[in-house]
Amino acid sequence: MTLATLAVMALCIKAGLWQYNKAEAKQALQTQLSVRLSEPAVALPDKITDLESWRYRRVKFAGTYNTGYQVLLDNQVENTVAGYHVLTPIQVEGSNLQVLVNRGWVPVAENRLGSAQHKVPVVISPQGRQEIEGDIAWPSKKFFTLEAPLPADGKWQQVWQNLDMARYVKSVPFAVQPFVVRLDTKSDAGGFVRNWLPPGERVSMHLGYAYQWFGFALTLLVIYIVLNVKKVRT
Repeated sequence: MTLATLAVMALCIKAGLWQYNKAEAKQALQTQLSVRLSEPAVALPDKITDLESWRYRRVKFAGTYNTGYQVLLDNQVENTVAGYHVLTPIQVEGSNLQVLVNRGWVPVAENRLGSAQHKVPVVISPQGRQEIEGDIAWPSKKFFTLEAPLPADGKWQQVWQNLDMARYVKSVPFAVQPFVVRLDTKSDAGGFVRNWLPPGERVSMHLGYAYQWFGFALTLLVIYIVLNVKKVRT
């Protein structure tokens, strides 16, 4: 009984610490985002060696959209409506590199009766030179996917379930930066709905889970003590 109690308590405490550390990490990212967004935008350098130091940093540059290798990121919800995030590479002016720009959210296509259909929506992109301003971010590498590899016939697969930057880099015939620029909400460079999810939004949820697991461990300890006290008395 003692070994079982200690083992379960250890698991509960470990789970609680995991949730607590996730909350702290998200809060740190939120603080970093708040600081970065208050800073003026800087010119996007041709090469970034330390990606972490550039997380959420505001950058500005000009270029032309390359819609042939655009990605529609599936399973994106805005106010309970299903849709996609539109990520379009842009040829940076004065550079041989391209950058993926997240232009925001668009809803799924609708049929003539107005009901939602999971069809690829028609995305209109502005032509010619665009002035881009936004903050640097990059997708999580922690995901599980059952996506099929890109077709061997060379036809571009526009809808992706997850944005795997390594997969994207290998799939396009041009050099691309290993991050995404989220288009500023005030930009008119072909943007859509841009209610970017702040990293600190779920801090309270993770803290709630952490306290719940710690509570389970404490409850087990109390039950163990009560049962053993009764055993001694009898």
